[in-house]
Amino acid sequence: MPRRLLTILCTVTTLLLLAGQGSLANPRPALQQWSESAANDWYAHQQWLVGSDYIPATAINELEMWQADTFDPARIDTELGWAESLGMNTMRVFLHDLLWQQDAEGFRKRVDIFLGIAAKHHIKPLFVLFDSCWDPNPHLGKQHAPVPGVHNSGWVQSPGAAALEDPAQVPRLEAYVKGIVGAFANDPRVLGWDIWNEPDNDGGGNYAKFEAHNKSALVLALMPKVYAWARAAGATQPLTSGLWNGNWSSPDTLSPMEKVQIRESDIISFHNYSKPDDFERSVLQLQKFHRPLICTEYMARANGSTFQGTLPIAKKYNVGAINWGLVAGKTQTYYPWDSWEHPYTDREPAMWFHEVFRTDGKPYRQDEADFIRQIIGRK
Repeated sequence: MPRRLLTILCTVTTLLLLAGQGSLANPRPALQQWSESAANDWYAHQQWLVGSDYIPATAINELEMWQADTFDPARIDTELGWAESLGMNTMRVFLHDLLWQQDAEGFRKRVDIFLGIAAKHHIKPLFVLFDSCWDPNPHLGKQHAPVPGVHNSGWVQSPGAAALEDPAQVPRLEAYVKGIVGAFANDPRVLGWDIWNEPDNDGGGNYAKFEAHNKSALVLALMPKVYAWARAAGATQPLTSGLWNGNWSSPDTLSPMEKVQIRESDIISFHNYSKPDDFERSVLQLQKFHRPLICTEYMARANGSTFQGTLPIAKKYNVGAINWGLVAGKTQTYYPWDSWEHPYTDREPAMWFHEVFRTDGKPYRQDEADFIRQIIGRK
C-alpha cells in the first residue's frame, strides 16, 4: 500500500476512534451511567450553577406553561431577565408527558423558543421529565384557577395515576421521553435531564384517595426504563433524579428508590429545605459518591432554609444550588405547605415561603437579591 494512502487511512482511523470515545468535556451518548471521571470533567467545564425552579407567574402548572394557548414567551423573557440580573445561570423547568401526546411538534417548537430566550439571558435549563407531586389527575386544556391562599394548588403529576397504573401507556411514555430528549440531545443550551422529581413522594395536598395503588412500586419499576430511554435517545447531557427524603450516610440506609437514583444518575442531585447545618450534612454524605452535586430544591424561609444560610455552604463545596421559585404568581408557592390545612385567604404569610421576586419584578427582600448578586459575583 502506498505510504501516502496508509497515512491517510491511519489518520481517518484515529479520528473515528476519537469520535467514538468522545471528549469528557462534551460526552457522546452513552447507554450506561457516565464514569465518575466523565461526570466530574463535565462539571469542571460549568460555571458555579445557581438558579431557581422556574415557571412563569402566568401559569399555575407545567401544562399551562407549555400549552399553545397559554405559552407566554414575552413574560418568560421578562422574568428570565430578572434572574439574569442576579447572575443566575440555570433554571430547573418541568415538562409533561401529555404535552407530547397533545402536540409533539408544537411542544418541541415551544421548548426551542424557551431555550432561545434562556440562552439570550445566559441561562441553561435542567429539564424535568416526570414528577410524583401534587394532583395525580392531570388533564389537557384549560386549567382551573388557583385555590385562594393555597400553596401549589394546581400543580399536576406526570404521568398521572391512570397512566401510571396502565401498562398499555408505557409505549406512549417511552415515545415522549425519546421524542423530547432526542429533539435536544445535542443541544448545548440544555444543561441536563432530571428524570423524575421526588419519585417516591406520596403526592401531597388532599389527593390521597386519587393516587395510584402501590404508586411507589410502579414508579420504582418504571424509572430505570426512563433512564434507558433517555440514553437511547442520545442524550449528551447528564441525567439525574434528586434524592429528597432520607438518610444518605451509607449504602445500607438508602431506600430501593434511592439506590436506583444513585446507580443510574450521571450527576447527583438532592433536595434540602432545612437549616444550614443539615444542608452541609447532606453535602458531606453525598460527597462519598464522587460525583458532581446539585441541590435542585432549597430555600423555605420559615424552615430556616435561606439564601444567606445555604449559598455560602454550596459555594464552599462547589455544589450547584437551585431554589424553589423565582416569581410569585399562580402557583402561590410563597404560601407555606401548611396552607393546604389553613389557607391564607385573608392575608399574606408573615414570611414568604418561596420565591425571589414579586409579580412586578421587585425583589421580595432586597437584602436577599443583593446577597445573591454578591455571592455569584454579578456586578
